[in-house]
Amino acid sequence: MVVPALLLLGVLLGDRITGLPFASRSEVLATHGMVATSQPLATEAALAILKRGGSAVDAAIAANAMLALTEPVGCGLGGDLFAIVHEAKTGKLHGLNGSGRSPLRLTLAEFEQRGLTKVPSLGPLPVTVPGCVDGWIELHGRFGRLPLADVLAPAITTARAGFPVTELIAHYWGAGSKRLAAYPHFAEQFMPSGKAPAKGEIFRNPNLAATLERIAREGRDGFYDGPVAKAIADVVREAGGFLDEADLAAHRSEWVEPITTNYRGYDVHELPPNGQGLTALQMLNLLEGFDVAAMGHSSAEFLHTMVEAKKLAFADRARFIADPATERLPVAELLSKEYAAARRARIDAKAAAKSVDPGNPALVDGDTIYLCTADAAGNMVSLIQSNYRGMGSGISPKDCGFVLQDRGELFDLEPGRPNSYAPGKRPFHTIIPAFVTKDGKPFLAFGVMGGATQPQGHVQILVNVIDYGMNFQEAGDAPRWVHEGSSEPTGERMTDGGTVFLEAGIPESVADALRALGHTVKRQRDGFGGYQGIGVRFDGDTRVYYGASESRKDGCALGY
Repeated sequence: MVVPALLLLGVLLGDRITGLPFASRSEVLATHGMVATSQPLATEAALAILKRGGSAVDAAIAANAMLALTEPVGCGLGGDLFAIVHEAKTGKLHGLNGSGRSPLRLTLAEFEQRGLTKVPSLGPLPVTVPGCVDGWIELHGRFGRLPLADVLAPAITTARAGFPVTELIAHYWGAGSKRLAAYPHFAEQFMPSGKAPAKGEIFRNPNLAATLERIAREGRDGFYDGPVAKAIADVVREAGGFLDEADLAAHRSEWVEPITTNYRGYDVHELPPNGQGLTALQMLNLLEGFDVAAMGHSSAEFLHTMVEAKKLAFADRARFIADPATERLPVAELLSKEYAAARRARIDAKAAAKSVDPGNPALVDGDTIYLCTADAAGNMVSLIQSNYRGMGSGISPKDCGFVLQDRGELFDLEPGRPNSYAPGKRPFHTIIPAFVTKDGKPFLAFGVMGGATQPQGHVQILVNVIDYGMNFQEAGDAPRWVHEGSSEPTGERMTDGGTVFLEAGIPESVADALRALGHTVKRQRDGFGGYQGIGVRFDGDTRVYYGASESRKDGCALGY
């Protein structure tokens, strides 16, 4: 494995016990259960549920509910949910699409009458039905062991007692509040003293506790019918939007079959559109034709090849990913190895592409939280849940303790394209959970938060593990790159090659070499996602879980 000396946050690090020069820490090892989340209280709550005999799904819901309280800058009851469940008894992977649809009363003509060419980022117009709670109910009904009231109890108790806000969450809370303070009921809910809570400040959310208690008693009706549904519809109407009680009552999650590609002997599983998991699989198919390991990790050749593969996959992402209920999407064709070979020929080893067109698969035959859990029976959950843009639309139902998402921003307002806006339609979605199997056995449940960063992050994690032999913790801590500016599902098209953003751990000599190839390169300190992972290995007949939780977030992995 070739790894150049790396500079992280301006401090030159010496040799470490793991033998790599970037900052990392040991994996967490356990045999009975494992949890990895982006906030320690959520990890602890889920682990307690596992110790009480709860399933991996029970633990995932407990963690998600706690994160809705402790990390509202990334998730909440007003957002959507996607999950992959590995069922140990059958060895089967079950996918759940818990994303919500656009309001039935909001039409494309309404945007046109307002002179809008893009769905606004904030306010009532991008609000879609929140799918998180229905996702919980579906997951729990199929795979839960403990009563829902027991699963939600840790979050309810902590919401009333309060908790100290952690460092990174406090930072994003402050940034989000500046943009959202003027929206209905946001400040009274999330700025209790007139400002966002600071690091170490105790925050209480009795409104969220009451909402969770209602869900524990009444199930999905406690959210999609009755007082909570009325509060959601009322605040959207108050703000001039269109989501109403009928939209909420009609919502249902959908069980789906994961889509899969094989990368160097590992089967990588993602969820099908309307999410962008397909894009991560396409990137892997493109990279499989290169000897990535021989290039050297974080070398200019390596990064150039990765970025150019990303551009090709993202051009297809913009053209083809949409709600499969309304569009015929050529998923199998886009995933074929023949299609990848044809597209791979577009990569120039000596020059960065300035614009990239989508391919033609017909020519081939044929701001988020992420968490993962694993239980003593071998069941595992890969779950991701988000408001979008951190704290969502800013529209907060009165006395409910959460903010509504703004996923509708990702619709295309140009008529006649796959992701074009329509009533009752699911938008293109960025949040994607992942699962990897090897020889039919579970190998890794993982995810990387952060909008368009996610498929790029998925691929970097897998290349780090499979091509460079890093352990599950090192794979997340290694310095990352993110490319921005590729074609977007909103109809925007890359014309200038975009920008490659590099973390501090990638040497400036590599940045200069990328510039010489025609890339625009910049440095930034955040925006590189947030990885959590649980790996599985066997010592004889004993299953060993390997938990990983990177330093870019406030969280941790714990097992027992």
